[in-house]
Amino acid sequence: MSGKKSYNRQALLHDPDLLIVYRDPITPPKPAPGQPGTHSNFVPTEPEIFIAILSTGQVLAFNGHVDLGTGIRTALTQIVAEELEVALESVTMILGDPFEVPNQGPTIASATIQITAEPLRRAAAQAREYLLSRAALHFGLSQHQLYCRAGHITPLDDTLPAISYSELLVGARHALKLADDVPLKPAHQYCLVGKATPRVDIPGKVTGALTFVHDIRLPDMLYGQVIRPPYSGYDRGDFVGNSLISIDESSVAGMAGLISVVTIGDFVGVVAEREEQAAAIARKLNIVWRRPDTLPPMHNIEQALDELPVQQRLLLEEGQVDNALKSAQYRVRRAYVWPFQLHGSIGPSCSVAHYCDDQLHVWSGTQNPHSLRAELSRLMLLDESAITVTRMEASGCYGRNCADDVGADAALLSRAVGRPVRVQLTREQEHLWEPKGAAQRMDVEAGIDAEGNLSGCRFVARYPSNNAPTLALLLTGVQQPSDVPFQMGDRTSVPPYRYPHRRIACDDVPTLVRASWLRGVSAMPNAFAHESVIDELAYLAEEDPVAFRIRHLTDTRAIELVKALATRAHWQTRTAYSPPRIEAGWHYGRGFAYAQYVHSKFPGFGAALAAWVVELKVHPTSGRIIIERLYVGQDAGLMINPDGVRHQVHGNVIQTLSRTLKERVTFEKGLPMNREWGSYPILRFSELPDIQLLMLDRTDQPSLGVGESTSLPGAPAIANALFDATGVRFTHPPFTAETVRRQLGQGDIPTKKRAEVTL
Repeated sequence: MSGKKSYNRQALLHDPDLLIVYRDPITPPKPAPGQPGTHSNFVPTEPEIFIAILSTGQVLAFNGHVDLGTGIRTALTQIVAEELEVALESVTMILGDPFEVPNQGPTIASATIQITAEPLRRAAAQAREYLLSRAALHFGLSQHQLYCRAGHITPLDDTLPAISYSELLVGARHALKLADDVPLKPAHQYCLVGKATPRVDIPGKVTGALTFVHDIRLPDMLYGQVIRPPYSGYDRGDFVGNSLISIDESSVAGMAGLISVVTIGDFVGVVAEREEQAAAIARKLNIVWRRPDTLPPMHNIEQALDELPVQQRLLLEEGQVDNALKSAQYRVRRAYVWPFQLHGSIGPSCSVAHYCDDQLHVWSGTQNPHSLRAELSRLMLLDESAITVTRMEASGCYGRNCADDVGADAALLSRAVGRPVRVQLTREQEHLWEPKGAAQRMDVEAGIDAEGNLSGCRFVARYPSNNAPTLALLLTGVQQPSDVPFQMGDRTSVPPYRYPHRRIACDDVPTLVRASWLRGVSAMPNAFAHESVIDELAYLAEEDPVAFRIRHLTDTRAIELVKALATRAHWQTRTAYSPPRIEAGWHYGRGFAYAQYVHSKFPGFGAALAAWVVELKVHPTSGRIIIERLYVGQDAGLMINPDGVRHQVHGNVIQTLSRTLKERVTFEKGLPMNREWGSYPILRFSELPDIQLLMLDRTDQPSLGVGESTSLPGAPAIANALFDATGVRFTHPPFTAETVRRQLGQGDIPTKKRAEVTL
């Protein structure tokens, strides 16, 4: 995990007495327009290895994604060990480092186990079959008369001594090109996959092994500190890269430890012998900036979103939506608004870079090593072959934080001084400059007919985002700011319910402030809107919200999950808010929501299915909400490591509660104001409710991604529970005490006497 290798890549490519499964180098796939990915023309000259079995019996396995704390290193190890019939301890996973692993795109969208693990599994199975063929020659038997166990192959009748994989490889070099069609081990024979397995990364972390990028130290290393421009958090506008007026280096002359002041466009940094010296120099350096004349008014996010230039993209149109809504017995029309939110990485981003003899080595906590290498290539005017990115663990992100930015900062400072430089952002810099989780507006109109059946739905999502280019590219002027929007508002944009008439569209808009993907991307706000509306329609139909959903769902797995969670939660059938339960000033409510995370450009692909039941109480006078109990259900298909899935679900639940109840970026004069944790509170452990998990056992189904799906039903389940408690519909998270007091004061209680409910 520290980047120190226990193998020699050239030996893997050329030495005898080992087996590799590889694919020829490929041109990196270009990301679809408006989608995340690596923009690079670099083609490696060496094969991309997936599996290597060494003469020692050690197995090396290579995957292009990284472990962000999700436990994929463990799950991928299980997959490889299962197919190869070896012990877990004999498998070493190599993740992320671009020269070592296949380029399989960014680590996003819960796609590692669901998608990028598939060629690795095939490679392991192909190696097993090849070893069986070698053993068949050795024993003079057919492959069907042999079996693999613990890195050895034995005749079924056990009449001959077993032969090890290593012995079968002696005397020759064995290189197999990855095949498309390989016999895989059937799921009913699994011994390791599907079983709870301890995380392979935990021992090193608890014993202090070098794991995190924050801890790396190099010989002769210096310390850098960057000074950001006054347009905090903006990456578009004519002022970006064009605002520095002057720097008075004499203001820091003679300060202890000063090595250099580095200025390129709006990029300013200092380098010193010690970290605290660099911080002191950065504070004292006299800089004059030109402040932006105009910034978008951000005090009203809904209005700011409305005023952006729009390119509407129609995703789906079926039936006659206008006529269906016009003739509906009851109709709901609402705007839902999601706030800007922070990734809130507990440790500010950090990186170390060493530039020497036109070669660059960067140690980084990046989520996307191949993309970072490509951006460093443009920034430093180096061929990608001259850039090594060693991926180390960081302090969490679940999306694009400042990890890539600080890597580029360190690279520029190292080039300026010719020595290794470590840069760690301050908490203020991390909060102000990270690409925020995008705010989002969802306009929904939906109705039911006289029989209580869904009639039609019109839905438009507006999601301001771009690819959040590495900040140094913009500050130095190497890359110009762009107004081109990313097309990422369509995640889970289509509701899962059977509307016979529907029109689904996305308003692609440029960023307001620097924004990029955060866990759940646009799917979390979209699911919030869909699940709030379906709950409201159930109320207008005078029907239980769970029964109403089941009646209109089309996916049998979704129906089974909803029914199973309702049973687990002891759901009692009744119409919401009938009657309200009030005790000692507290209003009690329960809420239900279901969603499936659908990733990528429409129509995309689905990850795990998830559902929540929330039991809460709210005090109208204080506005305080207490979540008393959660029931969370998930169908992720075959779970490679059920313990790992459980940990993912728990972490996702905690983060979702925090985002729904507390988190919102605030602005003043157009600038983000959350510089520290005091102004951006997150959920405390003392605020956690009782969490009951229901994970469906689907060993007969392919694995589905679990990293993001659990978050989707959280906000609507809480909003639906608030409606059940108060009769008031909450449409603008986070549901802080102030929000609750203000909303309850409006008395917006929908009634079935109104043919249309608006807000």
